[in-house]
Amino acid sequence: MAKWLVAFASMTGNTEEIAELIVEGITQSGHEVDLKSVTDCNAADVLDYDGFMIGVYTWGDGELPDEFLDFYEELDELDLSGRRAAVFGSGDTSYEQFCKAVDLTAEKLQERGAEVSPEKLKIEYSPLEQEKETCRDFGKRFVAAGEKVS
Repeated sequence: MAKWLVAFASMTGNTEEIAELIVEGITQSGHEVDLKSVTDCNAADVLDYDGFMIGVYTWGDGELPDEFLDFYEELDELDLSGRRAAVFGSGDTSYEQFCKAVDLTAEKLQERGAEVSPEKLKIEYSPLEQEKETCRDFGKRFVAAGEKVS
């Protein structure tokens, strides 16, 4: 059975809540998944999994959050060729660059060779009731696509 990782950066708890809902979706699909804060792991940890998802909130007008920078920079040292990945996060639509950190992270993963899902999950603040199932489904679809590949 495939092993999955959901790693996230969260300051207010919004992105953490999204990550937890994604994990619910993955476990509802019958898969094992580890949930880790990026402050409690290294980027190289993704190599221990068949696929991984990274959650990051956007700080200010499109910036990566400070507590995510070490993890992000560590990605430069990894060869992620053939690794499945997806990116999600939270942001604020009042800024011109809504969830730009999600896009920056996806670009970095692609640069490192990862097979990044074209679907990105972007949520304003924390998920509304109707968005909670969207988060769960995001996790379910990601692992289901991995099953088709293996």
